[in-house]
Amino acid sequence: MDSTPDGTTGLPPIEGASHADREAIVRLWERAGLVASYNDPGDDFDFAVAKSNSDVLVVREHGAIIASVLVGHDGHRGWLWYVSVDPDHQKRGLGVAVVTAAESWLARRGVRKVMLLVRETNTAVVKFYDRLAYETVPRTVMQKWLVPPN
Repeated sequence: MDSTPDGTTGLPPIEGASHADREAIVRLWERAGLVASYNDPGDDFDFAVAKSNSDVLVVREHGAIIASVLVGHDGHRGWLWYVSVDPDHQKRGLGVAVVTAAESWLARRGVRKVMLLVRETNTAVVKFYDRLAYETVPRTVMQKWLVPPN
């Protein structure tokens, strides 16, 4: 990120989302190509903002939400989901800014490790996370639907 002479990034502030932001955030996630047919992004948003161990952080510019991250923790490790920057606002440091804000959100809660998942179809983003010191770890991810998706 480029800094201004006073040491700030020159980027808009990052803040927690409100319930009123739901539709704008879901549109951003769709526009950023992060929505899968088996996940309802509106349900994911509702679940995150209703809990004390998760939040959705956003960047607004001229009233519009242009970047976001869903951050949460399970009591042991932190997780990032839906790291997104509107395609018209990419290459400005907003992705780094929201990831850094989510990491700080976790650190303030005593979380010592952060994880994220990258879909096999989204390998181009791996280089972005490599630059932020994330590393690929040898794990097998398993799942079971407790409530089948619609």
